[in-house]
Amino acid sequence: MGRRITCIITDDEPMARKGLQGYVEKIDFLQLAGVCEDAVQLNSLLKQQPVDLLFLDIEMPYITGVEFLQQTANPPKVIFTTAYEQYAIKGYELDVLDYLLKPISFDRFLKAANKAYDYFDEAPDAKQPYLFIKTDTRLEKIYFRDILFAEAMENYVAVYTADKKHITHSTLKGLQEKLPATLFLQPHKSYLVNKDAIGAVEGNILHLGKYQVPMSKYLKDEVMGKIGFRK
Repeated sequence: MGRRITCIITDDEPMARKGLQGYVEKIDFLQLAGVCEDAVQLNSLLKQQPVDLLFLDIEMPYITGVEFLQQTANPPKVIFTTAYEQYAIKGYELDVLDYLLKPISFDRFLKAANKAYDYFDEAPDAKQPYLFIKTDTRLEKIYFRDILFAEAMENYVAVYTADKKHITHSTLKGLQEKLPATLFLQPHKSYLVNKDAIGAVEGNILHLGKYQVPMSKYLKDEVMGKIGFRK
């Protein structure tokens, strides 16, 4: 991967913080950037110290880990650490990397850490801000910033830039895995959108230049949060 994964531990229980800190120190590709007692401290720390990964407790005073994730635009990837099983489905909805149930064994923690390593190892490299897509017999180089949106079309995906429509044999999920999650969001099961290309929102429609993309009512709140809109 070429670099270590920077992380922050957030938990209101001193023994839990100490235990997780000891686990992190045993794993050479994890680099601890901070330890917080609650999501309020975490919010402040992230403004000073952006990181790759959060080990985040859920049941905490003031604001829960789930609430923190729901209201934070472009949060780091998260591994939940909690004593409560009932949050597992919510963790899945929030696209967390893993869900560790307390008490957490080192073996289970290592498995989660390896999952994070694999995620960052495969994630698009910020130093390579483009991808190649195959159209007919050509491989076309397209910069992430130039993509307005992508549309699923059965066994194909149409990738739209300002001046061209590229058709490639792929799935939308396959394309999404090649794009940086910080830049692209999914407003509808059939679309991926470059959030920087959104010029206006009108009802459940996103305007991107001369194009219009629908927004699912189930995903609208999440999308609006990610583009920085707060009610």
